[in-house]
Amino acid sequence: MPARPPSEYVATLCEMLAPLGDVQVRRMFGGYGLSIDGLTFALIADETLYFKADDGNRDAFTELGLKPFRPMPDKPTTLSYYPPPDSALDDHAELLDWGRSGFDAALRAAAKKAAKRKKKPVTAG
Repeated sequence: MPARPPSEYVATLCEMLAPLGDVQVRRMFGGYGLSIDGLTFALIADETLYFKADDGNRDAFTELGLKPFRPMPDKPTTLSYYPPPDSALDDHAELLDWGRSGFDAALRAAAKKAAKRKKKPVTAG
């Protein structure tokens, strides 16, 4: 069975975020993951966009009262992805700023992961 194509909403967001890089879309957990250079920087679930957040950009979301993504609304578990303010969906430049923030968080996470791999001692066998 062929994969279901993304919705018009997903396709439009990818077009809007294209200035950040080659945005790739893949189905995940009933929604979509958006990535650039193999780094997931955004999620779309139930037609809502969420950008990756970390210590470097989380305050920008929380100061606006934005809440993190809850993959299961009936459970307290959250993921470190936040929606941009509604105004960003109407302002291309603002959306790109939030998207860049999410991609920067993905870059920091990848750098952290790479640094951890370097620190692991190699044992002779």
